[in-house]
Amino acid sequence: MSHSPESPNSPKINPNPSLTPNSDHYYHKNLNLQPLPPSLKAKRRPRAQSLPDIGFKEQALKHVIYKMQQQFHCPLSITPSASPPSEPDLTPFQSLSFDPTAPDYTSLLSDELLLKVFSKLPISQHVSNSLVCKRWLYLNGRLVQSLKITGWSFVTSGRVFNRFPNLTDLDLVRSCIRMPNNSSILVTHKTMTVNIDTNFTPNGFLEETALLPSNAVDQGLIMIAEKYPNLQRLVAIGASEEGLLRIAEECSTLQELELHCCGDLALKGISGIKNLQGVKLIGFIDGFYNSIISDIGLTLLAQGCRRLVKLELCGCEGSYDGIKAIGQCCQMLEELSLSDHRMDGGWLAGLSFCGNLKTLRLKSCKSIDKSPGADEHLGSCATLEELHLHCCQIRDKQSVKALFLVCENVRDIVLQNCWGLEDDMFGLASICRRVKLLSLEGCSLLTIKGLESVVLSWKELQRLIVMSCNNIKDTEVTPELATLFSVLKELKWRPDSRSLLSSNLAGTGMGKKGGRFFKRSKD
Repeated sequence: MSHSPESPNSPKINPNPSLTPNSDHYYHKNLNLQPLPPSLKAKRRPRAQSLPDIGFKEQALKHVIYKMQQQFHCPLSITPSASPPSEPDLTPFQSLSFDPTAPDYTSLLSDELLLKVFSKLPISQHVSNSLVCKRWLYLNGRLVQSLKITGWSFVTSGRVFNRFPNLTDLDLVRSCIRMPNNSSILVTHKTMTVNIDTNFTPNGFLEETALLPSNAVDQGLIMIAEKYPNLQRLVAIGASEEGLLRIAEECSTLQELELHCCGDLALKGISGIKNLQGVKLIGFIDGFYNSIISDIGLTLLAQGCRRLVKLELCGCEGSYDGIKAIGQCCQMLEELSLSDHRMDGGWLAGLSFCGNLKTLRLKSCKSIDKSPGADEHLGSCATLEELHLHCCQIRDKQSVKALFLVCENVRDIVLQNCWGLEDDMFGLASICRRVKLLSLEGCSLLTIKGLESVVLSWKELQRLIVMSCNNIKDTEVTPELATLFSVLKELKWRPDSRSLLSSNLAGTGMGKKGGRFFKRSKD
């Protein structure tokens, strides 16, 4: 009994899933038909899906593109579609192909609208978006406001101004150092990172010719001043008075300035920046460069920038006169930081002229004050609230005492990784009677006895933080100290990191010299 072929519209049921309609065994066994000739089998093959078939599977995307074609381009069909609005007639799209020369429908949107869309995207997508086309490249460049330039030719050629027309934060340090960029040796300092070669000169990693000459840097600053009048932050190296004067004239909104390797006379150029609030001067970096910033430069800075709120001096020279000039002229100064300073003896007494100073930071200082002078001539900062010492050498008892006398009204004391802080040195902190916060971290010479003698004398203490002070033991805490701990508003007590690690590893079998993993097997 023969079977008639099924109609094309009737459903086909395959009793054997392993046999497909494209195989010869399927036609022979299930339909009792002879295998088709090769010429006819080629016609029976299903049509391969084209890009339009794949790209327009989603009904929402179909509808959007259909409406855009109708409104902005041309009608796709002369006769109106009979299908409902939710499912438009997509017959004309069957012949649509993805042509690289097809019109860009984002060109119908204005620059302002596209910028608003791009501004809502994560910053990590800006680079990939800028690779779509030249227009998107330009628009994404308009969103960039902060940039670190690594090649000086990017400035002198003017490409940076066309690529990023709205910069407000610009860092030029890397671009002003002529070093091999293909070198795999990367040296990082606290304030800069450069590529170096294998040669080490007696002057350090950078030779004198490694830095761009001052006239070249000034020419770049002149171009920057003309193109970026709304600049708010600038980081430069090797600049002189001429280039900084032009910045002062054109960039009236400049608020933060960081200068590397500049001399005293260069600071005369920034005297015209009326709205300058934050300045960081880096005169000396061991192994990189050496420039002199003395009392002359500090006085010029103080007389020209009277609205300073924050001042940071790194590797700068100076003395009592320079600090006094800053205190007298910059009456709005609230934060003063000194890093690896080379101040002459007696500079601490100049802090008494800073009538609005609230925060004093000392970082990486080999000595605090070599010759502070008599205690009665030091004075004090009546408004000082915070004292921070980070990686400083506290070995001279006279200078430590002078520091606490000047800061006797301080409320917060933060000591981190300070060398030489023994019990007798820390005992001088009892001069400060109004302390509310004490933070100790990495002070390995301090014991529980020295800590107790000071904190019990502070009647207003509210917060205590003790971290990684390995000479302070939990077992040595006295009842008086425990009573103080119970009334504090905040207590972070992790003095001995080794005992803390041992307590956390208790019961795990770890930390026993391989007791769990390296047991010798018994034969």
